[in-house]
Amino acid sequence: MMAVDIQGLCSIFRVDGVPTTIHHNLNLSVQQGELLSLVGGSGSGKTVLLRQILGLEHPARGHIRMFGRPAPDLVRSSSRVGMLFQHGALYSSFTVLENIALPLQELHNLPRDLIHDAAMMKLQMVGLSPAHAHKMPADLSGGMIKRVALARALILDPPLLLLDEPTAGLDPDSSDAFCTLLRSLHRELNLTVIMVTHDLDTIFDISTHIAVLADRHVIAHAPPRDVVALPHPFIQQFFRGGRGLRAMQILETLQTSS
Repeated sequence: MMAVDIQGLCSIFRVDGVPTTIHHNLNLSVQQGELLSLVGGSGSGKTVLLRQILGLEHPARGHIRMFGRPAPDLVRSSSRVGMLFQHGALYSSFTVLENIALPLQELHNLPRDLIHDAAMMKLQMVGLSPAHAHKMPADLSGGMIKRVALARALILDPPLLLLDEPTAGLDPDSSDAFCTLLRSLHRELNLTVIMVTHDLDTIFDISTHIAVLADRHVIAHAPPRDVVALPHPFIQQFFRGGRGLRAMQILETLQTSS
């Protein structure tokens, strides 16, 4: 089944009062079960596209369908898509458990004990102990904040998960641990994941597919090895520079061991 189907998308914003086209006739079809990394240069509209899928912004033209239905219909139910924002977007005055439980409290008239138990389960699902439940966001490391935000994104058991720079700001060990967690949850929960990232290590570590935004549309959407072989100048610059070549060694190692 198609998890996300985007056709003919056009996005126009005003920059210094001048209409500027960010996306033009953009098409992208994401199959259920993909773990897709969305990459592109600065200003290519990667995060804008995530926000449009989520329903926070609206394109000038085109349509977005999720699981066969118009995206606005599914987004209004809020249980079909989870979102992890770049900096976690936790409420500083709420405890960890209150942050995780918030979507349940907003959407459902459920008993407090049931909400508490569901939030505790998600807390432990992302690798945090019950001892973290009553801590405040200010008491958490960057990696822990990302995990709490991930638990909140998963509290309604959505089949689609959107991530905006999930490993940004993390040290290498925390980034590796977060990638391992994402890979495990993707497999165990049968998630479809769309992830905006510029982190080449993350891209090659966990992506099943890469979509490249350039020239105002998606110029490539394929498994990592197929994408990096394409001759487009942006792809060659992004993936074939020094960092890209080092990160590709991860892909080589994984394929050799599998």
